[in-house]
Amino acid sequence: MEAQIVLDFLSDLKENNNRDWFQANQNKYLEASVAMQSILAKLIEEIPNFDVSIGSLEPKQCLFRIYRDVRFSKNKEPYKTNMGGFLSIGGRKSGKAGYYIHLEPGNSFVGGGLFKPSPKKLKAIREEINYAGGELISIIEERNFKRHFSKIEGESLVRPPKGFDPDSKYIDLLKMKSFTVFKEMDDVLLARENMVDHLVPIFKAMRPFNAFLNRAISY
Repeated sequence: MEAQIVLDFLSDLKENNNRDWFQANQNKYLEASVAMQSILAKLIEEIPNFDVSIGSLEPKQCLFRIYRDVRFSKNKEPYKTNMGGFLSIGGRKSGKAGYYIHLEPGNSFVGGGLFKPSPKKLKAIREEINYAGGELISIIEERNFKRHFSKIEGESLVRPPKGFDPDSKYIDLLKMKSFTVFKEMDDVLLARENMVDHLVPIFKAMRPFNAFLNRAISY
């Protein structure tokens, strides 16, 4: 039911995305924030059952701010109309691959991996693919993985990255600039009391993918 509290608040916020409304409805925002942290707390409890690497986390380490940075944006609405959390080794700011949940009315999803890693980390991932690309292909072709994720998402270079063989059999993976996967979620399903039970198997299928990425950037 926590997800329904979050989604209801976000629906109202989308219709009233201004500071006056937000200040007048601080209680609703705080209720939604507590509900989102409760969801993250449940995931923090469950994910170490199959991925002990994420260790001990606090929900606030994983929760993204609702305030938008409008300095360089044409869209001056001050608040995001979604709530999200990223569970990884050390929390959302660690720069490690992890598990993401995104709640937004009509556009909720779960996902994971690494979005736009730093140049140093990107090079390390490419070197790992160059060395062990067959392993990554086996991970993303595994039946349970494909049941949830159709492909790796992310921007790609037009040309092969410098220093890598343009004729490599892993060239499509080597060109990638992000390594992420996503699965859309129905708001009705998320509103159920046992919604975490539906999310855990999806994240579990993602674990080998995250493990490959984190191994690459840990050398």
